Amino acid sequence: MAEPTPRRNEPRLRPAPLLFEPADAASDPEHFFDLESIDDPRELLARATELTQAFRAAADRAVEFQAIAAAQLADPRRFDRLTPAAIAEQAEWTEDYTKKMVEFGRDLLRGGDASGPENLG
Repeated sequence: MAEPTPRRNEPRLRPAPLLFEPADAASDPEHFFDLESIDDPRELLARATELTQAFRAAADRAVEFQAIAAAQLADPRRFDRLTPAAIAEQAEWTEDYTKKMVEFGRDLLRGGDASGPENLG
């Protein structure tokens, strides 16, 4: 289960670095961050856990940036603002989810203690 994203007074955890893989390694479907080469199951579990935490942290942070962008695009003060339907189409979301993301983004922009879009509404 993913941990909630830290808020204002909580330090952001630094997950294990996600290292970019060389193109030839990435083209091999069995190759994944060199995990297949780890023989020791304890080491494999530790590294796989590090990667899982790093991916979750990256996904949480990316969702925050999506929400901020959605809020900015929907800002009624913008002459070129987008409707929730237009944002939903661009982001491949439903309109209801878009509205939640816009509110989440507004909370983030205000610096509030926002919880994720799944907890809004």
